[in-house]
Amino acid sequence: MQQQPLNEIRQLLQQKIFGHKCVDNFNVYSRSVFNRLRMCHTGGIGVHHLKCNKTTCGNEYYQYHSCGDRHCPNCGGLKKEQWLQDRMSELLPTTYYHIVFTLPQELRGVVMGNRKALFNLLFDAGHHTINRLSANKKWLGAKPGIVSILHTNGQDLSFHPHIHCIVSGGGINVAGNWVKEKRSNGHYLYPRAKIEKEYKLYFLKMLQKLLEHQKLRIADPIAFKNCIEQLAKIRWNVHANAPFGGPAQILEYLGRYTHKTAITAHRVKEITGTTITFTYKDYADGKKQKPMTLSHEKFAERFEQHILPKRFVKIRHGGYLAHNGKNKRIAAIHQQLSLPKPMPKVIIPFSLQMLQRTGVDYTLCQKCKEGKMEIIASYLNHNGRLVNIKDLTRRSTKNKASPI
Repeated sequence: MQQQPLNEIRQLLQQKIFGHKCVDNFNVYSRSVFNRLRMCHTGGIGVHHLKCNKTTCGNEYYQYHSCGDRHCPNCGGLKKEQWLQDRMSELLPTTYYHIVFTLPQELRGVVMGNRKALFNLLFDAGHHTINRLSANKKWLGAKPGIVSILHTNGQDLSFHPHIHCIVSGGGINVAGNWVKEKRSNGHYLYPRAKIEKEYKLYFLKMLQKLLEHQKLRIADPIAFKNCIEQLAKIRWNVHANAPFGGPAQILEYLGRYTHKTAITAHRVKEITGTTITFTYKDYADGKKQKPMTLSHEKFAERFEQHILPKRFVKIRHGGYLAHNGKNKRIAAIHQQLSLPKPMPKVIIPFSLQMLQRTGVDYTLCQKCKEGKMEIIASYLNHNGRLVNIKDLTRRSTKNKASPI
C-alpha cells in the first residue's frame, strides 16, 4: 500500500477521526481532549505573528499554535527532549534493568471502569515489588532508583495497561551510602519467579481492600471475588529483560517510550472517506508488521480508551529518585563515588532544541537569510475569535482591580 503524504494524514486525522460525530458520545473530558487534537495547529487555538528583525527586510508570517496535549500524535517531541536532558544528570555508573509489569486479561474490563484507582495500584504494586526485593541483602540490601512509565495500549490500539520500569542495579542504604549491584553477567535484577510472586500477592491484596472499602465500581461483586480467587492460582507474567548496555541505550529506550502516544501519524498508511489503515506489530506471529483497517468510528473509540484521567501522572519516580530530596541524594552519591557534580538542569529554548534535532535554525528569516524572526504579537482563540494575548491580560488585570 502506498503511503499517503504525512501532512495529508495529519490533516485527515484531525478532520475524519478527532472531528468524527461519534466523539459526541464520549465523556466530557474525552470530548475536550478530542477537540484540542482537532484544533491543533489551526486558528482554533491561536497564532503567533512573527516579523524579521532586519529593518530592510520586513518579512512577516503567521504560525499556528500547537495544542500541547499529551495525547496528541503531533505534539510532545520537544517535551520529551527536555525530559531526557533532565534525566541525564541522574544517571550513575551502575547497570540498569528493564522490568514490565502487566495484568492478566481478566482484569482489563475492571481497570477500564476504574482507571485512576487501578492505574495507581499498578504503579504501587510495581514499586512495592522492586523496593521489597531490593531491601533483601541477598539481592541488593538498598533502595534503587526507579523510573516507571504507564502504557495502556497494544500495537493494535487494544486496551492493555502495563508499566515499564527502569531500575538501577545499585542503590542507597538506610544510612544514605551507595551500595553496589550484586547481580551481574547479564542476570536479571532479581529472579523472575520472585518478582512475579511478590507482585501478584501485593496487587491482589490491595485489590481486595479496594473492593472491601467500596472504592471500585463493580457490576457483580460476588463474581469479581471469585475472579480474584482464580487469579491467585495462576501465574502473572512479568517481563524481566537483560540489563541495558549503557547510558546511551537507556536514553534511547526512554526517548521511544516516555512521551509515546497511542499512535503516531507515521504508523498511519491511508485514511479514506470511511476507513483508516495503520501498521502494527503482531507479537503472536513473530513481531511481523501487519496492516489493520478500521472504520473511523471504531478507530476513534479505540483511541479514546487510551485517554488518561485528567491530571493523571503517567511517569513516576521511586527509590532514591523519588522527587522529595532527590537532588541532594544524587549529589551525595556523586560525592561518595568521586564523580563530577551532577549536570545542572536547564530549560533549553525551543529554537535551540530544533537546531539540535534538525540542524536548522528556525529563527532565521527564510527571505533575507540574515535577520531573525521575532514574535511581535500572539493571539488566542477566545469565545470563537482570535484575541491578542495582551488584551486578555489587560482585561484580566482590570477585572481583578475592579471593586466588587
